[in-house]
Formats: sequence, structure tokens, C-alpha cells
Amino acid sequence: MSDADKLVLRHTDERGVVALTLNRPQAFNALSEAMLAALGVELDAVARDTSARVVVLGAAGKAFCAGHDLKEMRAEPSLDYYQRLFAQCTEVMLAVQRLPVPVIARVQGIATAAGCQLVAMCDLAVASRDAKFAVSGVNLGLFCSTPSVALSRNLSRKSAFEMLVTGDFIDADEARAKGLVNRVADPAQLDAEVEALVASIVAKPAVAIAMGKVLFYRQLETGIAAAYADAGQTMACNMMDASALEGVQAFIEKRPAVAPLRETD
Repeated sequence: MSDADKLVLRHTDERGVVALTLNRPQAFNALSEAMLAALGVELDAVARDTSARVVVLGAAGKAFCAGHDLKEMRAEPSLDYYQRLFAQCTEVMLAVQRLPVPVIARVQGIATAAGCQLVAMCDLAVASRDAKFAVSGVNLGLFCSTPSVALSRNLSRKSAFEMLVTGDFIDADEARAKGLVNRVADPAQLDAEVEALVASIVAKPAVAIAMGKVLFYRQLETGIAAAYADAGQTMACNMMDASALEGVQAFIEKRPAVAPLRETD
């Protein structure tokens, strides 16, 4: 199969930076069942790749993602079908969060409904200044319930609810102010801004990043006392990693840290 025929493209560089590209530009990268399946396969492949350090999730064409494929959804109007479709989408969204490496959304054009949800589910997001975001299902009589899960965990409650009940678009700067994206760049500088974030992450020990990501999301769903207990145990285990021990010792001795040898070195 040529790249033109693939719904999701994957490229990995020598640093372990994995670029996943939604590749259905003629349909604004709408999340058809096939697209969701293809994205799920690639995320599973990254999860098994011990050399992966960061994922950059982008899209081909003028749009990041226009959400679910409404024509496909309307062609089979049954409760069983819709339940299966949204369960499939949920598994893909959770797979992003479950990856042991950070996932950065590279957003250009529009990100609407489940496309906006996908941005929110990524650990980090960098948007082009011309990007626009909305959860506009309500305009069609369909409240964006599944996107609300991701939005309410990224934005303030009132900001998330306003987007959900109005369906209005927000621009990239407003998305940053509301907490949906981390950085905004001029279109010509989008890749450079993404690379700056990537470079900062891959310069850090992989073990610390992996342990930290798992803990970050796990503790969000617990009470504060349980979260602190979990975080303390995680930090204790992290501290026993060779990279952390060497980093702290180097700081004490006021010298550069020496990267510990890996088993493959």
C-alpha cells in the first residue's frame, strides 16, 4: 500500500520521535471507522516500541480533524451501531493517554467535535495561529458528550461548558488562554515550535518521563490524600533509577551529568 492510500502515516526518526499523520485530507481527516482503526493500530505499535520517546500527531491537508464522519454515521442509524462506534472512538482516545510517551498534537486548520476531543486527549498541543476549535455537534442537535470528557479535564468547567452548549468556534490564542493548547505559532513556524517542545522532552531521561506520565493521569482521578501517596511512591521508585541518581549527584558536585549506559550500549 502506498502512502497515498494509508489513512494514518507513521515515520520515526533516529531519536525515537514518532510522527503520526492523519491522511484523509479530502474529508478534512474525519474519523471514519477505518480511520479510527488505523490510528488504533499505529498507537498500539508505538506502545510496543521501546525506542519511542515522543509522538507528534498531525494531519495532512488544510484541517487537523473535522470529527466523526457524519455521512458514515447517518448511513446506519441504529443504537447498536452508534454504541460500537463511540466505544471504538473511546478506546482510541484512551490509547493516546495510555502511551508511556508524551503525545503532542500538531494542529492546523480546524479541529472540531471528536477532532477537538483528540487535541484535548493529547498530552500537549501546539497550534498554528490560523487553527480553530469547536465542539459543534450541538448545532446539529447532538451534544458532544464524549468530547466533553476530554474538554472538562483540560479547560475550566465554565469554559468547557460554554463551548459545548454554544458550538461556537474559538481561535488558537483563545484555545491557549483556556488551556486547550500549550503554544501558538505562525503557520510558517509551526513545525519549529513543535520541534522545540520535542527537543526539550527527548533531552530528559525516558524512564522519568514514562513514570511521570502514568502518575500524572492516575492521580488526577483520585482524592488528594491518595494522589500524594501514589506520587510519593512513584518519586521514590523514580529516584532509584540510575539517571535520577546520577543527575542528583551531578547537581551536588556541580558537574554535568553522565548518562548511564543502557543494556544495548
